[in-house]
Amino acid sequence: MSIRIDGDKSGAVPDRVRRIFRGPRPEKVPALVGAAVTLVGLLDVAAGVFPRFRHSRMHSLAEVLPGTFGPFAAAFSLTVGILLLLLAHGLKRRKRRAWRSAVFLLPVGALAQYTYRNSILGVVIALALFALLLVRRSEFSALPDPRSRWKALANFVLMGAGSIGLGLLIVSSHPRRTLGDPGILDRLEHVLYGLVGLEGPMSYGGQVSWTVGYSLGALGWLTAITTVYLALRPEHPAARLTEEDEVRLRGLLAKHGARDSLGHFALRHDKAAVFSPSGKAAVTYRVVSGVMLASGDPIGDVEAWPGAIERFMDEAKAHSWTPAVMGCSETGGEVWTRETGLDALELGDEAVVDVPDFSLAGRAMRNVRQMVKRIERNGYETRVRRVGDLDQEELDRIRRAAADWRGTETERGFSMALGRVGEPGDEDCFIATAHKADEEGAQSGPYGDIKAVLHFVPWGPDGMSLDLMRRDRAADPGMNELLIVASLTAAPALGIKKVSLNFAMFRSALARGEKLGAGPVLRGWRGLLVFLSRWFQIESLYKFNAKFRPRWEPRFVVFRTTRDLPRIGFAAMQAEGFVTLGLPRPFTRKASAKRQPKPCAHVERVAVPEVKAAS
Repeated sequence: MSIRIDGDKSGAVPDRVRRIFRGPRPEKVPALVGAAVTLVGLLDVAAGVFPRFRHSRMHSLAEVLPGTFGPFAAAFSLTVGILLLLLAHGLKRRKRRAWRSAVFLLPVGALAQYTYRNSILGVVIALALFALLLVRRSEFSALPDPRSRWKALANFVLMGAGSIGLGLLIVSSHPRRTLGDPGILDRLEHVLYGLVGLEGPMSYGGQVSWTVGYSLGALGWLTAITTVYLALRPEHPAARLTEEDEVRLRGLLAKHGARDSLGHFALRHDKAAVFSPSGKAAVTYRVVSGVMLASGDPIGDVEAWPGAIERFMDEAKAHSWTPAVMGCSETGGEVWTRETGLDALELGDEAVVDVPDFSLAGRAMRNVRQMVKRIERNGYETRVRRVGDLDQEELDRIRRAAADWRGTETERGFSMALGRVGEPGDEDCFIATAHKADEEGAQSGPYGDIKAVLHFVPWGPDGMSLDLMRRDRAADPGMNELLIVASLTAAPALGIKKVSLNFAMFRSALARGEKLGAGPVLRGWRGLLVFLSRWFQIESLYKFNAKFRPRWEPRFVVFRTTRDLPRIGFAAMQAEGFVTLGLPRPFTRKASAKRQPKPCAHVERVAVPEVKAAS
């Protein structure tokens, strides 16, 4: 035990001094370095773009160094600054390759700041960061992200747009040396010529013409070099579900599949899997924009979940990915938060119908009952069967119909969509179809008499979970309601006791916000959700599901910190197909219709009310 004498504070100063010299905590270094590198990059860019940032020392240096060093220094500083800005995000994510590049560029940036700034602030910052990177190099060990050739095209578009914007600033930042009065079109033409190393229509006095020419040429060179590098570097494609992993997951689902209605969606081919050391549990995920996104609960024995979760977190740490879970149950959320220290937020509710309790009788079901009866009187009939009971010809017609009736060109679905119809191994899935022959009784059209399709995946031995809903836009309204009622009616004969319908995002807020006595905050939140429903069908999905009087099971999103939520939300929208950053694929539909062995991969687990579907 140490004894401290009152008034003696001699030990406090050395402690503070040691904390200062010790520097920031290791886990804070990447974020600190990333922010500081961004500052250095901005200083370098400013030094290359704006004349007032230049140092008068350049005139004396120009007499000693090669003749056009002055104009060349602007391009030099601009190039280093842009490269540092590109590296800043990788440094924040602890990427090893970003560290190596920064260790090379920071001294170069310090040289640019020394020769082209009226202050040594940039030099001090650059060298301090260089020393910090060397001392804390062990903090930058993250492996590369999955990547493809598409990033080269994205880089060309983004860098090209940025280069044009910076080029307009460069040509406009010398008003006293500009000859004549060039308009915006002349400036733009001068920038476009300068990016490819040609002389544009604008003229400058003195060495400004060389400065502008070198700077524009540097921007064009940087755009070309980075695009070529991204196009030629080896690909690291996103992980896919291997055949071995799929066999192991099917074995786990056979034993524990009844626990989670989303379990079967783990078999999507565009997900990867990490298993617990015992092999009795697994977590499936996809990496989107640096977010390692798991969906639903872990697969397998609950007691083995911690081992699979630990492997998941280790993988996220190794690549410096942001870990997140979309749509886990309350039990899953409790295990995730307990084992990892992550936080959880209620995302919405899943509609689950208990088949023994379902009935069309009663006032509450009157609208559904009347709609179904009206459609049946118009000559429609329904069939609900397992995929394994369909012949190949009819299954091919259903695949083509599901592909052509898709409402968007974008493939949608991740956490609650399987991504295929009728592949080998999926014989236990269920398909409900609505049929109507023409007036002569003929089955005309490429899909015969099929007018609507529902696809369900197994949920243990006595349940099924809705995967996709598609209908012919020319068919009568109410096809979705008709097939859901038909599926619930046929469920007992198929051995089904529970059916999971769609997920209703923020369902509790919508339900409570419309009740008598709701406070202003809740009413305002509900009003915002109703407004957003114009694009994302939040309210319409909730009301559609509520027609069938389901019980609501909450689903959660698990995240590390609140500041990660916007990034996780954006990644989830990318994974679900609501935000598309890739190129359009004009031949996707034709190709999917011709591939006989491969089913259509464009599916979505979205129930659209008929009022919306007509649009």
